[in-house]
Amino acid sequence: MKKLFKIVISIFLIVCILGIIVYGTSNILVMAKSKNYIVNLQEAKELNDVDCILVLGCRVYSDDTLSPMLRDRVDSGLELYNSGVSSRLLMSGDHGTENYDEVNNMKQYCVDNDITADVVFLDHAGFSTYESMYRAKEIFEADKIIIVTQKYHLYRAVYIARELGIDAYGYSADIQEYNTYTNIKNTVRESLARVKDVFTCIAKPNPTYLGDTIPINGSAELSDDKEYV
Repeated sequence: MKKLFKIVISIFLIVCILGIIVYGTSNILVMAKSKNYIVNLQEAKELNDVDCILVLGCRVYSDDTLSPMLRDRVDSGLELYNSGVSSRLLMSGDHGTENYDEVNNMKQYCVDNDITADVVFLDHAGFSTYESMYRAKEIFEADKIIIVTQKYHLYRAVYIARELGIDAYGYSADIQEYNTYTNIKNTVRESLARVKDVFTCIAKPNPTYLGDTIPINGSAELSDDKEYV
């Protein structure tokens, strides 16, 4: 019995050590391979032929207003657009049900800020960072993009995009300070998500939905499911 106990403990310790190695290596890999592609506004302006500014979705409230974090992302995307970095915006997020819609609310915010609706594309099936990047390339035919999200998230987003063959850069949307609990929660979740997506990028599974192409250099109306005025 004592011998069996020692074997179980040894296996447990080996598994824990391997888990720590995989966790640490994955996080180092993701950050090392993406950090040089995170740019400031001046560097973003110097990029040529950027197909689109890809703004990643997050929480929308029940009254359809953007959460502070999402508002910062869209505002940062508009900053890039108004600075001439690209003539196209792509809002990618969760619109998996009729009652929850990130992307139309993101686009409405752009339109309310005097952006022409015809240049704001919607990816209704950006259910994860991986799916947003995959669909940006395969559905919207974007080869060179600048991704907008908070910096803690940028490393993984840029890493995934580049692993999928996109010439991708990242722009931080950290306009304001977020509460300590949010920062800790996001940091922990993100560190685990990096591990998952290292393996996802090796396997390269199809996203939940694909569908017909909607070229980013065409009309954004093809991605709309309602009218904008």
